[in-house]
This record gives sequence, C-alpha cells and structure tokens, in this order.
Amino acid sequence: TTTVTATTAAESTAAPTTAAPATSAVPTTAGPPPTVASNGPDFDDVTAEIETFVAAQGLNGAGFVVVDREDGVLYQQSFGAFTDDRISLIASSSKMLTAGVLVKLHEDGAFDIDAPVADYVDWGAGNPDITTAQLLSNSSGLVGLIDDPTYAPYLCQYIHTGTLQDCAEAIMTTPEDDELITPPDSTFRYGGGQWQVAGAVAEVVSGKSWAELIDETYVQPCGVDSLGYTNHFAQIQSEDGPFSYPDPFNGDPNSVEPTVNPNMEGGAYIDAGDYGTLLLMHLRDGMCGDTQAFTPESIERMHSDRIGERYDGATGTGLEGYGLGWWLDRDQPGYSQDGGAFGTVPWIDEERGYGAYLVIEKTNGVGSELATELKPMLETIIDARG
Repeated sequence: TTTVTATTAAESTAAPTTAAPATSAVPTTAGPPPTVASNGPDFDDVTAEIETFVAAQGLNGAGFVVVDREDGVLYQQSFGAFTDDRISLIASSSKMLTAGVLVKLHEDGAFDIDAPVADYVDWGAGNPDITTAQLLSNSSGLVGLIDDPTYAPYLCQYIHTGTLQDCAEAIMTTPEDDELITPPDSTFRYGGGQWQVAGAVAEVVSGKSWAELIDETYVQPCGVDSLGYTNHFAQIQSEDGPFSYPDPFNGDPNSVEPTVNPNMEGGAYIDAGDYGTLLLMHLRDGMCGDTQAFTPESIERMHSDRIGERYDGATGTGLEGYGLGWWLDRDQPGYSQDGGAFGTVPWIDEERGYGAYLVIEKTNGVGSELATELKPMLETIIDARG
C-alpha cells in the first residue's frame, strides 16, 4: 500500500509580503451527521478517526467526502467549525482543475496542447519550443517552485493586480532566466510561473477570461457553484507563514479582492462536496450526471504518466509519476493524487473505483498525516463491498 503523501517542500506558492494577522479558531468536534448513501458501508471508524485527529491537532475543523464510481457519494461529513458548504482555499489541489481547462480546450479543437505556445501567442517566442502539455506536466524547463518559490522575474504570479496575459508575457520573455532554463521535456521542475503561462494560453485560444472558462468547463456542466479562482498570496497569509492556511480567508471569497490575474497553480477555492463531484466525474470517464463534461480520452490523458512516457522522468518524491495536474503512483496503477500546501488531499483509486477528498485548513504535512491514516481504512471498506 502506498502513502498519500507527495512531499514537495515548496509545493504551493509563497507570497513576498508581510503576513496578515490570522484569526483564531476554537477547535471542536461538533458537526452535522454524515451523509451516507443508502447502500453505503459503515464509516463510523472513519468519523471517529477524523474527530480524534481534529481535536488532537487543535484544528478549526475538517471536511471529508468519499465517492464511488457506481454508487456516487458514499460519505460526506463536516467536523468542527466546518459545514458542508464551507469554501476553502485549496493551494496546489488547483492544478488538476487548471489542467482540465486546457485539456478540454484541446478536446474541443481550440488548439493543440502538444504544439508550441509560440504558435498561439507572440510572446511565446521567448521560449519557442515549450508546449502547453509541458507546462502542465511541470516539464517546460522554466524555473519551478522547488528551485526558488520567490524567483524575482516570476513574482507576478502571486500578485492580484495586473492581468494574466501580462504576467505570462513577463515570465516567457524575461532574459534573466536564460541561464537557468533547462530544455523542455528533460527535467521535472514542479510548479511556478509555467502554470501562469498555461492559463494565459487558455484565455488566448478561447477568447474568454479564466473565470468564464471555469464556468463553462466545470460550473455549468457539473453544478459546482462554489468553485472559483483568486490570487490571495499578496493579500492574506497565515501568521505561521506562506505554507500554512491563510486564516483571514475564513470561508469567504470576498475576503480578497477580485483579480484578472488568478493564480493558476494554487488559487482555486471550493467546498468539499463540489470537489467530490469533480472526482466522481474523473471516475466516470468525464460524466457529470447526464452531461459528458470531458471525453474519456481527455480523462485518460490527465491521468497518464506523461513524464515517464516522454522523457523517462520522475518527480523525486513518494509518487514518482506525473500526468497533467496529477501525481501518479507507479507502484499502484490507477492511483492519482493532487495534494495542496494548505492541507487538502484529493485522491482517486481507479482500480477500486473510488475517490476521496480531505480538506483541513492548516498545512500539507498535517493534511497528509491524516490522509495516510484514512487511506487504508477506506481501502478495507471498499474491498469489503466487493
């Protein structure tokens, strides 16, 4: 059994600003009763494990949802101060959502995801060989988060002012990174400005804003009304630093200013049920209810080990494969994860036909610790169902 942790020291972005004062939270384990499918298994031990963990860690709460390919939502429970409609910032758990927008545009014929960015935008000439698929698999060669999370020429990715187009152009045309860039499809360099570039390409080839693309790709076909993107990094932070949950958000997207330069790799927010809906869509070959939101081929593309197939690459973490927005476990075929710095841990087990989404508002380490406890419990439950 593999772990649910993909350890990346700088897996979500850091803001070069002074931290805003954090709000205090009173830990409690009180919450609404679980929502369990009528034919679902008994999740009492799962509930008890999360309740104990929330109390022991002094967390303000947690949310957990489990979905099944055949039976839909098996379990959803909110703990502590969380309610089922609590909206949380999800840091790098945004990546699979962002990648999906680009894959959908490729599916619809708006552009070729494997063609150079330079084919679609003039500023792509700054790095003429980079493709969008390389950007979304952290394989473009541009400076990544692990290299330098606050790399000065790419700092626009954290700033809510300006536009996504201007930020992408700045990243692709700066001469300052010339000695640092590696050839595309040669090195896995996680995160960073390459994701802003991908979002800007989406806007150009579609002729739509990022907000419009999110609406038509996910919100309308799947009914995930809580989903949106922001760029909070230079506006609010935790007093514990940029890799801990920015408490002033407190479930309210209006706590940050609107932006037309949303952070592509770490700026999404959503409630637990809606994220579960999107995991179920991935399990059901792109179906949201009666709507074919993505083709099965697009879903397969996102979950295929692109870095292994294209250049025998590896992430250097516990999950060595990477697709488009998804970490992949080469030792457990069909296992995908997209964890975030603030404690969100979504995963899919295609072989067992289930997915799960854990959200806490703390850090990647704390969220991964709980997820690692829950994963074998879920496997036992799912396996017992037959």
